Amino acid sequence: MRGSSRAALATMEDAFGSALTPGADLGRLAEDLFAVVGVIDGNATLRRALTDPSREPATKRGLVTSLFGGKIGASAVSLVAAAAGQRWAAERDFGDTLEGLAVQSVLAQAERAGHIDEVEDQLFRFERIVAGDAGLRDTLSSRNTDTSGKAGLVHTLLDGRAFPETIRLAVQAVSVPRGRRLDRILEEYLRLATRRRDELAALVQVARPLTDQQTARLQTRLESIYGKSVKLQVVIDPEVLGGIRVQVGDDVVDGTVSRRLDEARRHVTGG
Repeated sequence: MRGSSRAALATMEDAFGSALTPGADLGRLAEDLFAVVGVIDGNATLRRALTDPSREPATKRGLVTSLFGGKIGASAVSLVAAAAGQRWAAERDFGDTLEGLAVQSVLAQAERAGHIDEVEDQLFRFERIVAGDAGLRDTLSSRNTDTSGKAGLVHTLLDGRAFPETIRLAVQAVSVPRGRRLDRILEEYLRLATRRRDELAALVQVARPLTDQQTARLQTRLESIYGKSVKLQVVIDPEVLGGIRVQVGDDVVDGTVSRRLDEARRHVTGG
C-alpha cells in the first residue's frame, strides 16, 4: 500500500484491536466483513463512493450505516464506517483492508480457542499440498470450477483433519480469490497468522529432513539475527540438491548445491 493507505491501514488495525472485546462474536464479525467485501467488490459505484477523497468522511460513514445497518452486526458496521472515513490511495486498498480484518477475526477466534499455532500449521500444510499437486491446484484456481465445488473439495481434504478456522480460511481463499493467485492468498493469510503471534515465518527448503539438532540450531540462529521468535516452515524439495535455502520475508539465504551449480553455469556461459 502507498502513502495515505498505509496510514489508513494503521488506523484500522487499532480500531480492530479495540473491537476484540472478551464477549465479541468473532465468527460473526469475520462473516460480516467478508460479506461486505463481496458487496464492495461487486459494485464499482459503491466502491468509488466509499473511497472518494473529495467526499466528506461523515457522508461516507453515513452511507455505510444506511446500507449495512441492521443487515450485519454493529461491530462490523462500526469498522466498515471507520474504514470509509479514511483516505485511501487506491480503491482496492479499502477492500483489501476489510478482507484482512476478516481474516484476523478468524485467527483471533482460533487464538481465543487456544489453537492458533495449529491453524497456522494446517494452513501451511494445505498450501504445500496444493502447490505440490498440479491437478488440484488447477481445479481450485480455475474459473470454470464453480464456487460450491471448490468449497466441497476443500471440505473433502480438510474435514476431520483441521480446525474449523483453517477450513473457513481455506474455503475463502479458493472461493473468493479477488483476482489473485491462490498461493499468494494463502501466503498473505499465513503472514497475518505469524504477525498475530508476533513471530516471523522462515520458509526452509532442504533436500532431506533436518535433524532435531539442526532444526534447533537454525531456529536459534535466526532468532538471534531477527531479535524475535521465528517459526520454521520446512519443505522437503529434492530440487535443492543438498544444502539449504531459507527465506524470511524478503531476505533469502540460498546455500543449495543447485544455486552454486547455476552460478557456475552462468560464469562459464556468460549467461
